[in-house]
Amino acid sequence: MTNPVELILKKRDGGRLSKGELEELVQGYLAGRVAEYQMSAWLMAALLRGLDDGETVALTQAMLKSGRTLALRSVRAPKIDKHSTGGVGDKVSLCLAPLVAACDVAVPMIAGRGLGHTGGTLDKLEAIPGYRVRLDAASFERVLRTAGASIIGQSKDIAPADRRLYALRDVTGTVESVPLIVASILSKKLATGSDGLVLDVKAGRGAFMGTPARARELARALVRTARNAGLETTALVTDMSAPLGRTIGNALETREAIDVLRGEGPSDTRELTLVLGAEMLVLAGRVRSRAAGRALLERALASGAGLERFARMVRGHGGDARVVEKTELLPRARVRVPLPAPRSGILAGIDAWELGWVSVALGAGRMRAEDTVDPGAGIELCHAVGERVTRGEPLAFLCASKRSLVEHELARAAAAFRIGSRATHPRLVLERING
Repeated sequence: MTNPVELILKKRDGGRLSKGELEELVQGYLAGRVAEYQMSAWLMAALLRGLDDGETVALTQAMLKSGRTLALRSVRAPKIDKHSTGGVGDKVSLCLAPLVAACDVAVPMIAGRGLGHTGGTLDKLEAIPGYRVRLDAASFERVLRTAGASIIGQSKDIAPADRRLYALRDVTGTVESVPLIVASILSKKLATGSDGLVLDVKAGRGAFMGTPARARELARALVRTARNAGLETTALVTDMSAPLGRTIGNALETREAIDVLRGEGPSDTRELTLVLGAEMLVLAGRVRSRAAGRALLERALASGAGLERFARMVRGHGGDARVVEKTELLPRARVRVPLPAPRSGILAGIDAWELGWVSVALGAGRMRAEDTVDPGAGIELCHAVGERVTRGEPLAFLCASKRSLVEHELARAAAAFRIGSRATHPRLVLERING
């Protein structure tokens, strides 16, 4: 094997790694021949120097080949996956997957844990008592047949290289690299045996891509790489300047997703669920237009079919399906402290980045890869941007296991809310990219 230091130096100095060198690097890391600190150094070099299209494809394939791929032959329905690049309060996958499944499209999804200031789908699902995110391939396929949707984490035999690199990037400041994000996402998505993929690429203060231009760059790289690998893909660039919905934190967000499936929930969470779902139904060939797809999804909401599929999925994963009717079974924080408005006016903005990190500090996320999360911790928002607030009334509630954790974050949380005389409302969907 090539000395890993040579590969670090080559990328540090702006060189291009070959397909063989990238395969050696990935295989060597999994085998222990490349140390954690060496891979961390290479990831930083890749972040600073970048990877070209060829290197990105080669890294994606090396990570994909590090494990097995799933055929899912017994699942007869078209199989469409969805992925979000991560945002604050983004619980859409939890309500989207069962809702699309209720429209006769299978949704095999490999999701991740919280990354940096953003929450993770797996952490939210694990807030449901008994829910197992680790299923073997046969069980994953069985849940897909019976529920139409299954959301799991990377197992030891599905993209194991990504599973380890994902955790390492989270704690080494290398999350934002476009090629590394592309390889991470697609190595998992290509492993599920899906027929198509819909991507939600976040843009704004609470996203890893802080501007629409950066999000557009990532979306195009994802679509280009996926299609080169034979996976039909569409990407939406969506706004993440403020948190999505009214909750940040694992059990809180799971409760909100259930509310959406009940036909309730915040308007923005519901709207994004319908928009992404319509794209999935079009990609599956289930409908001819996004308007027809939206109508089908709305009927599944109104009939309760989406909620019923969610209960099936939870049951199939060993979870307590009673949560669909009794959300009080979800964990709750011991301490819930109001954050009062300092003055009256219009809520002009909410800094998603700041509240994401506040939520992590409260216990809803991880400072280190080995940290555990408090499923009940997080933030409940009382108002959406554009609403009028009155001095002294709560802007939010901070939830944690100990009051000391809340008191340490009160000032930072308060600074995330901007009160003025008017507010602007960015479009929820900024752009659609399918080529």
